[in-house]
Amino acid sequence: MPDEDLVELKFRLYDGTDIGPFRYSPASTVAVLKERIVAEWPKDKKIAPKTANDVKLINAGKILENSKTVGQCRIPFGELSKSVITMHVVVQPSLAKAKTGLLFAALALLVTLLSSIYLVT
Repeated sequence: MPDEDLVELKFRLYDGTDIGPFRYSPASTVAVLKERIVAEWPKDKKIAPKTANDVKLINAGKILENSKTVGQCRIPFGELSKSVITMHVVVQPSLAKAKTGLLFAALALLVTLLSSIYLVT
């Protein structure tokens, strides 16, 4: 694929720092971008995705779907289309993991309460 067909993207993190820029084929999927973000994530960040499913990519105010391609997500900018496109990254652990964590916290609290009741009686 000729270089002029590649799309140059950088990914803006929560603290204003960037990952990239990198060049992608318009046929690359959002899922591929997320995998690259996880692989390139700076080790010194307090908040970090564990998997690509923890990453949400936002472009032009829209959350991008994993199955969409870079070409489908790109908004035409006329003469600016050859410049670097900045996509915003949000780290959001999956709901199932968050619910599991809450469940374990509630269970630990229940065990503590039951232990306290048992000791009092």
